[in-house]
Amino acid sequence: MTVVFSNSRAAVWNAIQLALQQAGFVVAEVSALDKKQGSFKQVTSTTAVKQDLVISAYKPNGGLEQRLAERGAAPESAWDFVQTHLRQLPISKSKDGGLEFVVERDPRRVFDRMVAWFVRHDIPVPLSTQEFLDGLRSRYPERDGMIFLAEQVTEYDRKRAQVAQAPQMELFVADERSAIDWLTDFLRNRPSTYQEVHPEFTTQVGAGWKKHEAKPELSALLEDNFLRYDASGDVPSQIHSYLSTNFKDLRGLEKDDARLKAKGKDRWYVPDPSKAKDLEQKRERSLLKEFEVYRSAPGRRLREFRLEVLRAGFKNAWAARDYKTIIGIGQKIPEEALQEDEKLLLWYDQALTRMEADA
Repeated sequence: MTVVFSNSRAAVWNAIQLALQQAGFVVAEVSALDKKQGSFKQVTSTTAVKQDLVISAYKPNGGLEQRLAERGAAPESAWDFVQTHLRQLPISKSKDGGLEFVVERDPRRVFDRMVAWFVRHDIPVPLSTQEFLDGLRSRYPERDGMIFLAEQVTEYDRKRAQVAQAPQMELFVADERSAIDWLTDFLRNRPSTYQEVHPEFTTQVGAGWKKHEAKPELSALLEDNFLRYDASGDVPSQIHSYLSTNFKDLRGLEKDDARLKAKGKDRWYVPDPSKAKDLEQKRERSLLKEFEVYRSAPGRRLREFRLEVLRAGFKNAWAARDYKTIIGIGQKIPEEALQEDEKLLLWYDQALTRMEADA
C-alpha cells in the first residue's frame, strides 16, 4: 500500500504509522514527492508543506505471522522478520545522478521496525539492541552503512560502481539519540579528543533541538557511549587506522610505537562490538535508574526529560507487562512530546490497548 499525505506535524506522521502497524502493515519506505506544480494552498501559503510524503508499506506474507505464533519470543523470530523486511526495501535510490542513502536499511532503523513488530503482537523483544546489531552485521552484508540480503548486494555494488561518491546519511541532531548517532558517525571517521569534538558538536546542537528534551553534556555522551585511549597499551585499531592514513609521519608505525601512542592519547573512538555490548548494558542500567526517578517524582507533570530514559523505561516496563507504569509516565509528559515520538507513542498506545483488554 502507498499512502501520500501533506502535513508538517510529526504527530500526524506518527499517528499514520501507528494506524498502519495496527492494521498489520510494516513501513518499508518514506520519501518526498516533489510535485513540480503545487496546489493553490501550497503555492500561496508560506507555512504550507511544499512536498508531500509518500509512505510505502506492506503486509508480511509467506507464513511469517504463523511462524511467529509458533516460535514466540525467540531470536529466530527476529531474524525471520529481518529476512522478510529487507526483501521489501528498495535496493538503491537515485537522485541527481548519484545514490541516496536508503534510511530504512540503516541497522538501527531495521531494529526499530523489528521491535514494533514484536510489540504489536504482544510478544517480548528477544534481542537487546547490541545483540541485534552484532547479529545483523554477522548475518548480512553491509555497504555504506546499509544492510542487504546476500542476493541484493550484487545489484547495489553494480549501482555503486557507477557513481563517484558513496551515499551519505543525513543526520539531524534533535535529541540525545540523534546526538549519539552523529558522534558515532563522526568518531568512526575521525577519532578525536574532547577539544576537537566540542566545536563540531556544538554547531550540530542548535535550534532544531526538541522542546522538552534535556540537553546532555558532551562529556557524558562520550563517557557513556564511547571509549577513550589513555596511552596505556597498544593504540586501538580504530585510532591507528585514522592516524596512519592522515599523518604522513605516522605511517607504517607499529601500534606500540611511542610517537603513535602520544598522538593517539585522549582520543575518543567507537568501540568494537565486544566492548560496545558492555557499554550498552552499563548505559541501560543508568537509564533505568533515572527512569525510576521520573516514576517517583512528585507532581503531575515532567517539564523536561530525556527521551532515551523514557524509551528505555517504557521498553523495560513492556517486557515486564507493566502497562500501568507506561500509561502513568505517559500522562506525566506533555501530549505533544508523546505524540511526536514514534517509539513512545507505540508503547503507550499498545499499553492502553492491553489494559483495556485485561479490564
